[in-house]
Amino acid sequence: MRKSTPPPGKVMSALPPPSVRGLQARVVDLEQALGREMRVGAALRDVGAAQATPLNLDQQLQLMVRKISEALDAERATLYFIDEEEGTLTSRVLLGGNIRSIRLKVGAGIAGHVAKTGRPLLVEDAYADARFDRSWDERSGYKTRTLVTAPLLDHNGRIIGVVQALNKRQGAFRREDLSLLEVLAGQASLTIDHSHVIIELREQTQELQQTKAELELRVRDLDILVRLEKAMARAASFEELALSVLGEAMRTIEAQAGAIALRDAETGAVSLYVVDDKHGNLRRFPLKEGQGLVGHAMRTGEPIMTDAADADSRADLTLNELAGFDCTSAIVVPLEGEDQAWTGAIALYNKRAAARSKEEDAFHDRRRTLPPIIVPARFSEDDLALMVMITSNASTAIQLQVARELRERDERLGTIGRLLSGVMHDLKTPLSVIRGYVQFMVKEGREAKREEQAGHIFKQFDHISAMQRDVLEFARGERALFVRKVFLTKFFDEIRVALEPLMERNNIQLVVDLQENGAARFDEAQMTRAINNLARNAVEAMGEKGGTFTIKSTRDRDGVLVFAFTDTGPGIPKEIEHRLFRSFVTSGKEGGTGLGLAIVRRIAEEHGGSVEVSSTPRGATFRIRLPEPEES
Repeated sequence: MRKSTPPPGKVMSALPPPSVRGLQARVVDLEQALGREMRVGAALRDVGAAQATPLNLDQQLQLMVRKISEALDAERATLYFIDEEEGTLTSRVLLGGNIRSIRLKVGAGIAGHVAKTGRPLLVEDAYADARFDRSWDERSGYKTRTLVTAPLLDHNGRIIGVVQALNKRQGAFRREDLSLLEVLAGQASLTIDHSHVIIELREQTQELQQTKAELELRVRDLDILVRLEKAMARAASFEELALSVLGEAMRTIEAQAGAIALRDAETGAVSLYVVDDKHGNLRRFPLKEGQGLVGHAMRTGEPIMTDAADADSRADLTLNELAGFDCTSAIVVPLEGEDQAWTGAIALYNKRAAARSKEEDAFHDRRRTLPPIIVPARFSEDDLALMVMITSNASTAIQLQVARELRERDERLGTIGRLLSGVMHDLKTPLSVIRGYVQFMVKEGREAKREEQAGHIFKQFDHISAMQRDVLEFARGERALFVRKVFLTKFFDEIRVALEPLMERNNIQLVVDLQENGAARFDEAQMTRAINNLARNAVEAMGEKGGTFTIKSTRDRDGVLVFAFTDTGPGIPKEIEHRLFRSFVTSGKEGGTGLGLAIVRRIAEEHGGSVEVSSTPRGATFRIRLPEPEES
């Protein structure tokens, strides 16, 4: 076959047909798109890897900006953060060249414009864009040709910064570069958000740990206070209270000894009460004004903490000798009284040495070194704070205990005074009887009669001795009745003999009506005392006019023994009738103490009985009711 030849005048073209060229262009576009997607994927992968690295925020941002620069094939890249208070953008990460930190106003330059509007921006020719600020190029000598800028948004959509890439190495940035930067800016925002969340969580964790530590301290303090309150509540005296406070303080702060100094409210003298590990009991020493660390704290009102107490100029080695231990370190906190004066102080001495750990002991054992478990120990600021807290809480208890003991002493003195007043009141009757019989004896010439009168006098001395026993028993806390079988006829015969001289001198007729004259059980001396008081009251009530005093004994339907004492005086004033049996209540009698009827009531009640009164203008009747006591 022959080859065909083209027609004359025509030349065959070397270009492919249009359809082929279109396919080739399409392949080129696809290859470029694939390359872009691969770069995007690689960039996203690298940025994701950067987020997963155990780096701090600055290191992660440096890594991410480098990956952004590589993905966009840019010469330089910068990441800015917004300072909302100042309204500025500040470069946080700079990549490419020795560029100083950049600060510009929000709205100024391309970066400022994006930060203000929140819209990404592509600038193909920087110097042709009026928003571009050339001053940075002029300062650095760098020339910006093309740039892409995208905002950084947090999870709430708030603008927190800007990321910017400068000068594509080949050609200018295109729309696809801007799209890629937006995607990478989103990843950077996630990194920043994630870092902020971690920082917040760390801060919250630190706050929680701090709060936990504070709560543990509060719980420890409360536990100390609860133990202290329980220990103080069991104390029945100041000595027990001092031991409780010092014991708890020494246990809590780990001290070898403790002391409480206290000023006596009456004398002003100061005593130092000391307890230590060696003796275990509370010992008291007199303390001179301002003596030693304790005296100094009481004078100044300032706490003292010293780690060289034996060399401190404020210390007094004499106290160490008295206490029997060497004071090497001390904490002293003054005690404030009710009038805001420093009435005392609490002190702890010698912080206990800490024990070595098992590992340390094993190490020393292997080395055959000396085995002492002595580690120098010092009181700390925490120890001082604990001591102030303990002293503050113990101060109230100590002041209350001191006030309670003063009050009890005053009450005891008052009670003894009232008792002595009652005794002096009761002595009037036997002394009057003794006086009368002594007068009879002076005039009486018959020896037998004088012996009888002497016997009555001795009987009154027996009553006085019984009163003396009452006072002694009260002082010893013994108030038991001497209840025994008493024959009423004999008992009231002795009462009549004792009262007749008193009645005759005052023109009073004594009548004894024993409707019940058998045997009864009561304290004969105490009942005699009660009857004497009622008889003296009747004599004073009837006055110079005289009258009749009647003693009557009966039993009611319940078998209760009733003694009735009736006078013919003017009766009891209405204004004092309801409080007649209280101490120191009197109707204006000259020389009256107001104790006689109070003593009668006490004696009746001690027998399990009662006393009551009825009164008219023609006289008063007192009734003592005595139930039959159980056989003992």
